[in-house]
Amino acid sequence: MARRGAAALVLALALLAVAPARVGARGAAVEDPNDDIQETWSLEPSYARREPEPEPFSPPLPAGPGAGERGPRPPQPRPPKKATTKPKKAPKREKLAPQTPRPGKNINRKGMRTKSSEKAASDDHGVPLARDAVREGCPPLGLETLKITDFQLHASTSKRYGLGAHRGRLNIQAGINENDFYDGAWCAGRNDLHQWIEVDARRLTKFTGVITQGRNSLWLSDWVTSYKVMVSNDSHTWVTVKNGSGDMIFEGNSEKEIPVLNELPVPMVARYIRINPQSWFDNGSICMRMEILGCPLPDPNNYYHRRNEMTTTDDLDFKHHNHKEMRQLMKVVNEMCPNITRIYNIGKSHQGLKLYAVEISDHPGEHEVGEPEFHYIAGAHGNEVLGRELMLLLMQFLCQEYLAGNLRIVRLVEETRIHILPSLNPDGYEKAYEGGSELGGWSLGRWTHDGIDINNNFPDLNTLLWEAEDRQNIPRKVPNHYIAIPEWFLSENATVAVETRAVIAWMEKIPFVLGGNLQGGELVVAYPYDMVRSLWKTQEHTPTPDDHVFRWLAYSYASTHRLMTDARRRVCHTEDFQKEDGTVNGASWHTVAGSLNDFSYLHTNCFELSIYVGCDKYPHESELPEEWENNRESLIVFMEQVHRGIKGLVRDSHGKGIPNAVISVEGVNHDIRTGGSQMLREAGGPTEGSGASDGDYWRLLNPGEYVVTAKAEGFTSSTKNCMVGYDMGATQCDFTLSKTNLARIREIMEKFRKQPVSLPARRLKLQGRKRRQRG
Repeated sequence: MARRGAAALVLALALLAVAPARVGARGAAVEDPNDDIQETWSLEPSYARREPEPEPFSPPLPAGPGAGERGPRPPQPRPPKKATTKPKKAPKREKLAPQTPRPGKNINRKGMRTKSSEKAASDDHGVPLARDAVREGCPPLGLETLKITDFQLHASTSKRYGLGAHRGRLNIQAGINENDFYDGAWCAGRNDLHQWIEVDARRLTKFTGVITQGRNSLWLSDWVTSYKVMVSNDSHTWVTVKNGSGDMIFEGNSEKEIPVLNELPVPMVARYIRINPQSWFDNGSICMRMEILGCPLPDPNNYYHRRNEMTTTDDLDFKHHNHKEMRQLMKVVNEMCPNITRIYNIGKSHQGLKLYAVEISDHPGEHEVGEPEFHYIAGAHGNEVLGRELMLLLMQFLCQEYLAGNLRIVRLVEETRIHILPSLNPDGYEKAYEGGSELGGWSLGRWTHDGIDINNNFPDLNTLLWEAEDRQNIPRKVPNHYIAIPEWFLSENATVAVETRAVIAWMEKIPFVLGGNLQGGELVVAYPYDMVRSLWKTQEHTPTPDDHVFRWLAYSYASTHRLMTDARRRVCHTEDFQKEDGTVNGASWHTVAGSLNDFSYLHTNCFELSIYVGCDKYPHESELPEEWENNRESLIVFMEQVHRGIKGLVRDSHGKGIPNAVISVEGVNHDIRTGGSQMLREAGGPTEGSGASDGDYWRLLNPGEYVVTAKAEGFTSSTKNCMVGYDMGATQCDFTLSKTNLARIREIMEKFRKQPVSLPARRLKLQGRKRRQRG
């Protein structure tokens, strides 16, 4: 423990010493070509000079036990001279402009939510607050992250259950059928000025702002254009936020998807907050989604506070990192663990940002014979930020624990070659970063700079395979694995993102065995196939030949996640994945042609899954410690699964490895191939493919006994029984292949520079000679 504490302290000091300046780095479109060796490290104060602002206002507590314990409430601030109740004079709403600061940025870099909440709450009485302080110190209460439960949301009326108060959460998505339980907003049962939706924070809270959206719907246009805000301590007596002598009218939305932030002129301390719509879209209804910004006040006796509290003992850098900050953090980890880490890039984005990867291995820079390769990819959708930050946290954690001598991590690093690609779509991330964790909406930054969704930008190999199977050309003319990429996809005119081409080249050069791509907006692990086989369907269970292996791999992550298999948790949006324990076949959820999962399975040896790590795509910084705790064990357990199944070497009679030998498992209509040696350039990436002379392979399998055959061109095939146990560690299953007689003859003839005799041609020649002699 002493070694672990020392390692954590050293890394913490290093991170603090090189804290990058966030101002000016945001939104950099093109990367410094010399940033590998000339990046600037600078310190920045965590806050600027703040102007005094009125103290927070609290409504009076109701009479009863404890009412007198609170003491006198702060005086109400004097109203400004120019007061108005007209919507057009309300504070200017904030939209997605590049200069818009992110709301609720957490000052506490270590991410301990208890400390950050209490620190912010300590400013509640007698300390002047600036608007920036409110924004930095008061994060979202958690409507989007589901920290606020359905029982804490109430409304005056609702059109139906599917449009109840529990659906009034920021960025919630509607189901395919909008008349069911899963609609995309709270909608009032009547359109009048007496409708409201309220949140019970279940403890005194300093409310500082409200974020609103309209209704998520393909068919309808509903949103609130202005509203009042009221607070209460008992849900009976309400105080309306004032603007001078009259009630303040906040300007709402002008369309249904872009979030709009309104900050309260003075923070309000209360338990309940209520939104009272005053006007709405002319042709629509009162419908809205929302998030509340607020700081819960310290209350150790509050049951709900204790139950929902989450801290972490891992001393990591819990913050959001833009591209430059991400690169600098990689350098810190590399300097802390130079013997087991290496930074390289696999290419560049459309805007010229390098696609950085970190390798973690006991021999970084080379492929070791018999050691499997694993990868994590995050950020294919630039706005799904949680996966990106989890990768950066995992990178720090592995370094710390290795230095501390954690036997589990040491074994994992020494027996596995791990590659982490935190941001496959950095251009999209920079757009989402500008919007911020609450104002980005559901889609800002999802696509690449040239508007391509990387997640379904890979070649559709499923159709090629299935058409060949229907024509019974499998495996005679078309193999069931290593299916070639179509020529049209490789042409320069194809609509293929440069990021997609980069990751394909990366996967072709490194013999990955297992991989996970982290996504967001849900809590589930999806396994292939992702594309339905029936052309007329949008949802259909479409299993691979390795369905049982994929189910196990998915379950290994979901079952060790803190929430995925919890039957009591609320669904993120519309889908309940508990019937399969937090896992789902991708095609049975929604069909995707050209997914990374399907491409990886059909074109390489790698088994790839999509891991959806959270309901909130872009959680607030204050949520990162809890999200890390939710996913930490799962991230490690999933990496360990690369050691399940069988592994071995395929060699000839002289002990030389045979590349591209086919490994077949009886009863499983999907083969893999042996790889070859790979050496990587120190600063760039792979230089050689996987077809050299090592002849090693890994085949993921569930426990059981299997009949395995190895075959290669010019060699006689070899078959043996291989047993896979329940203990961690792949079973060694080697093969020695002998050359065929024809191959030997060809070798001898080539040795003496003679062409091998073609028996059919020689027979025809003799027959012709006989005919001439008879004639």
